[in-house]
Amino acid sequence: MIGVVVPAHNEAALIGRCLQALITAAQHPELAGETVEILVVLDACDDETGEVVRALGVGALGVAHRNVGAARAEGAMALIARGARWLAFTDADSVVSPTWLAGQLALRSDAVCGVVQVEDWSDFSLEERRAYEAHYVDAEDHPHIHGANLGVSVAAYLRAGGFPPIRHREDVALVDQLEAAGVRIARTNTVRVTTSPRRLGRAPDGFAGFMSRLPARAEAMAQRLLPPPLATGLEA
Repeated sequence: MIGVVVPAHNEAALIGRCLQALITAAQHPELAGETVEILVVLDACDDETGEVVRALGVGALGVAHRNVGAARAEGAMALIARGARWLAFTDADSVVSPTWLAGQLALRSDAVCGVVQVEDWSDFSLEERRAYEAHYVDAEDHPHIHGANLGVSVAAYLRAGGFPPIRHREDVALVDQLEAAGVRIARTNTVRVTTSPRRLGRAPDGFAGFMSRLPARAEAMAQRLLPPPLATGLEA
């Protein structure tokens, strides 16, 4: 069985698209009919997220951590207890590709770090988009780690100790633990997820935090591109 964990805190507006994409990915023919169980970890939700999840027939687990690392970890252990051999992780504001799960397994690695892409740039200036594209490496062997696009075998996950119960950068911490445990990690841009471009996210140092810093990055790029000031003679 393949398990998919989606942590969510008050994501009623976005989680429907996320789950519909996951349901599609779970039906990919290259999975050869293997069972895929999607589990949304409802972390201290007080909106209609749970109702959206249940209306789509997806499993839900209620917790009150207000901590994404703890939420991912609890969801992972629940799926392991149900017999999962592979765990995939994404976020409630993200939309996976139809080949997302099949692509992870096809790599025959112990863990997979995929890429994210932003399609809606309407709330950003052209300079901010250029600053993003100058930083982001959408290629094989990229350096990025996204909780919205991770996969790992259960054996490797347990060997590394699982997600630590921290409020941000839990994805980076897990990959660090996997590397320390000698796990084979595929860093690929063939496994793709489209994510929300929002500037205010649930984790202060997550992808939304990076997006919120784009104005400063754009300004820094502009300053580097400016020609040096003309001499005024005042320096003497």
